[in-house]
Amino acid sequence: HLHSEEFSSDSFLPIGEAIQKGKSMGLDGICVTDHESMGMRSFARELSVKYDFLVLVGLELLTYEGDLLVFGLDLVPEKKMHASDALELVNRQGGVAVSAHPFRDNGRGMGNFIRVLPGLNGVESFNGSTRLTHNFRAHNLACELDLPCLGGSDAHLVNRVGRYATAFPGIVRSEEDFIGAIKTGNVYPVVYD
Repeated sequence: HLHSEEFSSDSFLPIGEAIQKGKSMGLDGICVTDHESMGMRSFARELSVKYDFLVLVGLELLTYEGDLLVFGLDLVPEKKMHASDALELVNRQGGVAVSAHPFRDNGRGMGNFIRVLPGLNGVESFNGSTRLTHNFRAHNLACELDLPCLGGSDAHLVNRVGRYATAFPGIVRSEEDFIGAIKTGNVYPVVYD
């Protein structure tokens, strides 16, 4: 979970710098989740080949109830929607949706609404731009609900790339592998400090 300056107006992180930083840290890939944009998708394959580094593209989708990290959609929804409608769309297309920074106190976290949200595929329980106490609340809730826990840097600056990440014990070489690992719960959050 990071934002490129190319497609997120609040980011100061060029995609090339994000990739180079991730590689230097020993990451195997990054997920670009720009706000309401999958513009990076048309460059992902070329970037992956150029840098010999996996670049996956989803989006951070603001619903009426809070942010979702979404992977596997064909198009960005044209209008803001309720989280339940977004999840129905994502699941119908075979993708995954993860609650982003659910307890962040900026009005974009879903918080306890997750308890009544069927079809959610996971919780970003450790987010690099969220207070540790809020991350612990997210982690505890995900564990209580038996939802997969993921980590994401939520980087908008190069020095934030990889602060938190998600480990995939299996092999992830494509978006399909990535989605499959989340759906089976074969993921866990890690910290890089």
